[in-house]
Amino acid sequence: MTMTAQWQRRITWFVVVLIIVAALVYGFRPQPRLVETASVIRAPLQVAIEEEGKTRVIDRYVITAPVAGTACRVDLNVGDRVDKNQLLLTISPLQSQALDPRSRAVAEARVAAAEAALRAADQNVDSARADAELADNELKRLQPLAEQGHISVTRLDQATAQKRSTAAALRSAEFAVDVAKHELEAARTALRYTGNPSSNTEDRVQVLAPVDGRILKLQHECEGVVARGEPLLEIGDTRSLEIETDVLSASAVQIKPGMTVLYERWGGEKSLTGQVRRVEPVGFTKISALGVEEQRVLIISDITSPPEEWQTLGDGYRVESRFILWEEQDVLQIPASALFRSDGQWTLFVMQDNRARRRAVKVGRSNGLSAQILEGLTEGEAVITHPDDTIDDGVRVKRR
Repeated sequence: MTMTAQWQRRITWFVVVLIIVAALVYGFRPQPRLVETASVIRAPLQVAIEEEGKTRVIDRYVITAPVAGTACRVDLNVGDRVDKNQLLLTISPLQSQALDPRSRAVAEARVAAAEAALRAADQNVDSARADAELADNELKRLQPLAEQGHISVTRLDQATAQKRSTAAALRSAEFAVDVAKHELEAARTALRYTGNPSSNTEDRVQVLAPVDGRILKLQHECEGVVARGEPLLEIGDTRSLEIETDVLSASAVQIKPGMTVLYERWGGEKSLTGQVRRVEPVGFTKISALGVEEQRVLIISDITSPPEEWQTLGDGYRVESRFILWEEQDVLQIPASALFRSDGQWTLFVMQDNRARRRAVKVGRSNGLSAQILEGLTEGEAVITHPDDTIDDGVRVKRR
């Protein structure tokens, strides 16, 4: 064998061995971990509390029997509209005995109390009207300032919401006056028919609607005997609604009167806006769907969207209430799934040159899906979301 042939054979074996070694090295080389990444972006961020709520008529009136007797059949159905002073039903009073001095004094005291309640309701109307006029004047003053750019749109929206809220309070106060008048008339009727034994039992007592509204509930529909004070039906104005939402007590402490609310998934094409009016001071226990006892608190809020946008809503309709705790339009943020705790601080992995790099960051607000980054990242960087135990500093990674 010539020298040239020997060298060619050696070179061939060397190449074969080199290929085998390279294949082994490549085969046993750690493969990059497949990861999911997200970019650090600037976008609006909103922190909110979401709970299920329901609508309810702000002012509902339970009409009761002013005297004991036989009530006629009610020719009305739930949902029917009634006008103020419209005849609802009549009652044939029972023959009554003369009132003893004590009972007469009680009946007269009820009349006096009803008269006092009417006077108080009139005063509340004056106060509510003054608040409504003040809110209207404030809105008129701020509108030209907003057009000139001297105040923020948020300030103008607050003034608009305040005007609508005070207008609703005025309507509620006027409703209370009508109710007080009806209660006074009922007290006088009771005194007249139960205090005079010679009254004609054939004289029917007319039960009239105290306010404009709709029939919300019929407790007495068929003809029959009713006792004095027995509920007959409920009337309310479905054009004047509020939202009742029960939230966890731990969440309720973060909600304040005047806070903005969004009502979603109520059946309309777009969300409605509202404003928190009251946070109930007393909580209650409620059993969750999982059988866990929870302390809940009622939050009462008003709809501030134009009425024509929610005319189809009625009493007891379901809504999703979204209480806005905090929001900004330009926030540096990442998916919250990229964060984890390490050595008492928030940490994440940044993807640099196809390797994972551990980095501590300072986190601000979070809504559970996105988190505000105050320090440690810049816009455009890629972070690894849902990192598992195989990801560590310096590990080679690859996007899925």
